[in-house]
Amino acid sequence: MFTDIFSTFDPATSSLFSSWSTSLFWASNFLVIFIVQASLWTSPSQLSWSLLLPTDIMATQVNRTNGARIKGLNSLLTPLFLFMLLINLTGILPYVFSASSHFLFSLTFGFPLWLSLILSAAVYNPSWFTAALLPPGSPSVLNPFLACVEAISTLIRPLTLSLRLTANMTAGHVILTLISIYTVWGIMDLPIYSALLMVSISVFYTIFEMIVCLIQAYVFCLLLSLYADEHPTS
Repeated sequence: MFTDIFSTFDPATSSLFSSWSTSLFWASNFLVIFIVQASLWTSPSQLSWSLLLPTDIMATQVNRTNGARIKGLNSLLTPLFLFMLLINLTGILPYVFSASSHFLFSLTFGFPLWLSLILSAAVYNPSWFTAALLPPGSPSVLNPFLACVEAISTLIRPLTLSLRLTANMTAGHVILTLISIYTVWGIMDLPIYSALLMVSISVFYTIFEMIVCLIQAYVFCLLLSLYADEHPTS
């Protein structure tokens, strides 16, 4: 049972059976991984083909950037997009621990991929990587300052990338929890017309939150693919 609206972000109170909350949390996340890799051991079906649609969208996006020339990047971002999408959607379900609403979860994926692009660029072409810290045509007197600003903006990218996903998912789940609380109260205490209005609002916002889950997963992987545009290609 939830004690407040932030209890949904606590795995100890996010399950109907609190003693099993940790097991259910890991089981739900492993189930998502099994769904992502279902095409490896199941025969083709309408469901398996529907799972290929979001992967095709992300694969097309990566191919529009320099990421298409970086071996393995497309193979990482494409399943990551589907994985993030399913994790976001499972967080909407009642009594399910929302993993993507936590900073450590998104940082675990954002930081290694960002760091791999940085290290790859520095090793592949060190002079190009160093020169990229200065905008073209900048005044010589401002070069030290601009280099520091560009370096700081590059270093904070994994933080902003992860915080964007965490903040949006957390805000959406808090609002969804509030709407659900008032909907239950309206069904029990308000007239039928008011109760139907509350239910309609709850359904509408749930659909809206599902769209937000899709957008946030796409933006997370989209920014990682755009970071590849700053990788040297020659």
